[in-house]
Amino acid sequence: MSDQAQLPAPQARSQMFIGIAFLLTLLVVLVLGTVKLVDWLDDEQQAPVQKIVVSGERLFIDDQQVERLVRESQPGSFFELDVAQTHHEIEALPWIYRASVRKRWPNGLEIYVVEQVPAARWNDDSLLNQHGEVFDGIATANQAKLVLPSLFGPGGSEQTALQGYRDMQSLLEVADLHISELFLSERFAWNLHLDNGIKLNLGRSEFIDRLQRFVDVFPLISSQNKAVDYVDLRYDTGLAVGWLSVQNTQANKTT
Repeated sequence: MSDQAQLPAPQARSQMFIGIAFLLTLLVVLVLGTVKLVDWLDDEQQAPVQKIVVSGERLFIDDQQVERLVRESQPGSFFELDVAQTHHEIEALPWIYRASVRKRWPNGLEIYVVEQVPAARWNDDSLLNQHGEVFDGIATANQAKLVLPSLFGPGGSEQTALQGYRDMQSLLEVADLHISELFLSERFAWNLHLDNGIKLNLGRSEFIDRLQRFVDVFPLISSQNKAVDYVDLRYDTGLAVGWLSVQNTQANKTT
């Protein structure tokens, strides 16, 4: 027989029922508390994203557009906000090249952006960044800040056109000449319009050597008392110069 006196069976059962009731009550309280906590966390009025901070060097990015996108796409509470989804949606904006997003306790969101660096207009309806990648930023850009050369070419030739522009512009700067428009045909023939109105036809091959030939003779061409319309450089040696007529020169001056 045990050294401790055993409780009568009815009393033992009573204590067991009390223990079970207490445990059940505790579980119910925990469940209800969890539900209340989840509801509170999901309630934007209880835990809203109050402060959205956009940082990073930016000239064309609209901070209000970024904040509006976040609030419209993520209308829930601070705790409910999906950082990965927000990051994806922000990087889809035209002028944002890269972005990082993180929550800042207790109710803030920090967004760091790397802006697209526009290098040229592309086919009059989009832009090229410094890597030759197309992005759609013309409609949302301040046109006064968007002074860029215009490049034209077939789809898939963006990087070729941009690199060709850079190589040729570097060569022309020696003569203080600047490309305003560059055309790359389907057959990859190069044509340039300079900002002084001269048009250059460089053809498909050896276009850098041909452009160097133009730079070499440009002082002689410009010394003539005539306005140049175009220079055709599609020759193994030499070039052909097309002069503007007096009528065309006068018309250009009046337009």
